[in-house]
Amino acid sequence: MSFYQAFNKITAMFLTMLKTIYFLDCQEPSTKRNRPLAKVSSLVNLISPSKNGAVRRFGQTIQSMSRGDSKSPGTSLKAGSKTAGPTPTKRRNSTLWSETLDVHQKSTFSTKEIKRQEAIYELFRGEQDLIEDLQLARKAYHDPMLKLSYMTEEELAHIFGDLYAYIPLHEDLLMKLTEGTGPDGTVAQIGQIVIDWLPGLNAYKGYCSNQLAAKALLDQKKQDKRVQDFLQRCLESPFSRKLDLCSFLDIPRSRLVKYPLLLREILKHTPAEHPDIPSLERAITIIQEILSDINVRKGESECQYYIDKLEYLDDKQRDPLIDNCKILLCHGELRNKSGSRLHVFLFSELLVLTRPVTRNDRSCFQVYRQPIPIRDLSLEDLQDGEIRMGGSFRGAFTNGEKAKNVFRVSSVDPSHGQSHTLHVNDVYHKQQWLNCLRSAMALQQEAPLGAQQEGARRAKRRSSTISVTICDEETDENCPPVCGPKLRPQTLSKTRLNQKLQGSLKRKETGV
Repeated sequence: MSFYQAFNKITAMFLTMLKTIYFLDCQEPSTKRNRPLAKVSSLVNLISPSKNGAVRRFGQTIQSMSRGDSKSPGTSLKAGSKTAGPTPTKRRNSTLWSETLDVHQKSTFSTKEIKRQEAIYELFRGEQDLIEDLQLARKAYHDPMLKLSYMTEEELAHIFGDLYAYIPLHEDLLMKLTEGTGPDGTVAQIGQIVIDWLPGLNAYKGYCSNQLAAKALLDQKKQDKRVQDFLQRCLESPFSRKLDLCSFLDIPRSRLVKYPLLLREILKHTPAEHPDIPSLERAITIIQEILSDINVRKGESECQYYIDKLEYLDDKQRDPLIDNCKILLCHGELRNKSGSRLHVFLFSELLVLTRPVTRNDRSCFQVYRQPIPIRDLSLEDLQDGEIRMGGSFRGAFTNGEKAKNVFRVSSVDPSHGQSHTLHVNDVYHKQQWLNCLRSAMALQQEAPLGAQQEGARRAKRRSSTISVTICDEETDENCPPVCGPKLRPQTLSKTRLNQKLQGSLKRKETGV
């Protein structure tokens, strides 16, 4: 059919519809005021190069005219094509302490005192925000999913833990800070208030230790379309502030690691002669010890989580040393010389190479070859281009590709006879692996013969400084990250990681 034939056909249909509408309008009772039909400036505007598009737009025009719209068809189509703008995201109040004062009050404080009170006020406001988020997680996510039967009460308890029970803990700090605020709006001494309150944070040990398992269960439940749709709707709602449920569940952990920073900021702006100095220094020491304990327990829980996911093809593969492993130093996806993807785990006692598999909708890691004890491990840093990578099929037709970012691990025990050339995506992750492997080997060499328990305790004490999660590929269900920001807990920056592994950092830092 030619263009003009299509044009004539559509014009005829349009005129027929106009006659029909006019006839019906004439038959309507005169008690109802008739609205004039919309004027059509040009029928050419209704024709699209696409046949389906022409019919669709034509139908829209007739429909709009039959409703008696006073706007032209072109205008109605243009308006109909617009989508509703996104709902504005809820914003947090970012008022500063100094903004709560009038000009006269502000002039009575020194610049240093204003900065000190700003830091205290930031601690205060952060507690308010945390309480609001904990209540929101319960009311907007937990309770609706339970009421709609998207998850059982046991599943929700596993994912959310005791989040709601932590609200009184943070309300207590708010109350103490309010009571310690003077008539002029300042908090004279905050150190002792924080010292008395900090031991309550030990309640987060269980919650932080369970985050990895909670994330895995949440990812599994997201396969349910109802749960997926519910969470997506929540994410698009203003209250979420563009944070998903996983981010809300990670907020308490994020808050914990901020306490030392906030206290140091307060200390920084406290005059040297101020009586609050000793209390603030003591508070910083206490919170670091608490975070270190939480980190150790979290590391042990993560280690056991992955040990439970190991699947052995043969009972001989299960090395008895696996039962002594309490620390997972690092893990991530690498590729061997043939290009196969392997998920490698570096425990305090063993190096375990695995293949990610799925069994009955449950992700697990099938052990590949025999695990290598760290005491028998040999490490070789290979230079770029020293070896060629590629599978057997590709190697049959090419000479292979010169590989970069490669290292080799092998066993010095002749009975194992193992050697694995492993490829990392970039030089940074390669250096992380080399540092972690060398540190693990150094710990084994330092431990005297027959003193394995002492070595395990030493590894536990260092776990907060060398534990790191390395994933070279995009995160998937087989390498579940902890909820929250992309930097996983216990993941350190390049400079910090190298400094810690080399023992050049005297002051012990703790990450949760």
